[in-house]
Amino acid sequence: MSFFNSIFGNSESTDSPKSNINWTELTDLLQLQEIEAISNEKPVVIFKHSTRCSISRMALKQFERKFDLNDTVEPYFLDLIAHRDVSNEIARRFNVYHESPQLILIKNGKAVYDVSHSDIDAEALKNKL
Repeated sequence: MSFFNSIFGNSESTDSPKSNINWTELTDLLQLQEIEAISNEKPVVIFKHSTRCSISRMALKQFERKFDLNDTVEPYFLDLIAHRDVSNEIARRFNVYHESPQLILIKNGKAVYDVSHSDIDAEALKNKL
């Protein structure tokens, strides 16, 4: 089992992001108003992650390895298992279908790009900025 845990992690680990990305953890519904306001000045990226899903974990790790946009976008990380209410409100407020893993780009208070699973790619995100 430890071999698989080293590749995929285990479903009981806490997945607080540890990477070169300066994530802001998204834990509260009020932060969505903050995101809308910030997105008028600087694009915001929300990464919705399921801590129970190995596919989500792989997508997150791949994205973090290639991400180099800390000065260009404001990155938010959502543990959607712990904060399902926030995930549901993101879907409603930004008119996106809930998926996991999911990457959503917010500009001027609107979702202008959203992808999930293997379509999550840091290089593709750069092209949308």
